Amino acid sequence: MKRFVASLHVVRHTRCVRVPFLQSGDQDRVAAAVDADGHAATPPLHEPDVLDHHVHRLLRVLLAERVEIDRDVVRAVVGLRFDQGANIVELRAGRRVCAGAYTTPSPQLDYIRALVESQANDGADYIAVNLDAFGEQDPQQAVDMMVQYVRLVKRWGRGVPVCIDSSSDAVLVAGLKEWYANAPGVADHVKRGNESLHAPLLNSIKVYTMDKIMPLKKDYDFSFVGLLVSEEKATGPGGSHSVDELYALAKQLFDAAMRHGFKPGQIFFDSTVFPLAIDMPMEPGVPGYTYRTFETIKKIKADPRMKGVHCSLGISNSVRDLPARRIGVCRAYVAKAMEYGLDAGIVNTAHQYGTVEAPPELLELVDAYAKLDGSMEKTGKAMELMAQFCRDNRKAS
Repeated sequence: MKRFVASLHVVRHTRCVRVPFLQSGDQDRVAAAVDADGHAATPPLHEPDVLDHHVHRLLRVLLAERVEIDRDVVRAVVGLRFDQGANIVELRAGRRVCAGAYTTPSPQLDYIRALVESQANDGADYIAVNLDAFGEQDPQQAVDMMVQYVRLVKRWGRGVPVCIDSSSDAVLVAGLKEWYANAPGVADHVKRGNESLHAPLLNSIKVYTMDKIMPLKKDYDFSFVGLLVSEEKATGPGGSHSVDELYALAKQLFDAAMRHGFKPGQIFFDSTVFPLAIDMPMEPGVPGYTYRTFETIKKIKADPRMKGVHCSLGISNSVRDLPARRIGVCRAYVAKAMEYGLDAGIVNTAHQYGTVEAPPELLELVDAYAKLDGSMEKTGKAMELMAQFCRDNRKAS
């Protein structure tokens, strides 16, 4: 994988980005981060109160080429997505969406436009939007908001299709239908019926939701992320799904997709990512999660029946709870996963994973977890390297 490059042929390497949101009431602070043309401007780093903490960190990531990355960047390292507890913004006041919030010019809207455009310009194949945090109390709110944000990506994504990212089937369906609707404000050349839209990506379909979502292929063209999880009790070592079980889930999804008319290249398998910092088997003979993730990718890519499918991961999950060097570890994680067959990922395109070489010591660290097969020898090596990494990068108190 050279750099998750945008390409339409079978062996393309795909990049996805998630779009973050600012909270209502941040108008003045966010305005300072957007220039007159609606593009993100360098934040005034000498005035920490100008932007709230999370927006400030996000802008550092967005402007990685002009601003030194802050060591405190956590979930913004890859994917540009924040938890519910952080400042995820939906352009609303209180619990009610302001009239015209998604169409009337405002600093918040300009900021989101700058983010969408910057990722599209960096070569993203999809602009991913996740709004699940807003549906926890009111599921319909996430549905309604996804419709609005799909429209924003159609307006500002410069032809890059949306990745509708949600654990809710209702949100996936609403976003898919909206992508092909003639929404107000969309240029004529991208409306259905003229030049066709690039098919969106749905994230995700599981074996227990595939019978509901896959039939939509008859009326709407789309690709999908096949998440390798199951409602059935795992029988693998340590009570988790084994490589063979994950591979079997992939085959179920693949066979169903073929029946519904999908092409192999429209399938992105996600064998899930577990944080390296806590990926330590609690009993002998149990392989680590990273080992299972990578070996599952390898097994899928070795199956001639599934030739042409993609394997994708949410890379930033690998660096949760690490004390520092998260972008470097992500870079090493991608490089190592590529050796097993990874060819797609949810990332911040500005970091150009797969292009910039990862430091050797971080490659060694990730490699130890990739080979953590449950043996005492491999477990000991992984523990030693992680302990050394934490000692070397512990922040001074």
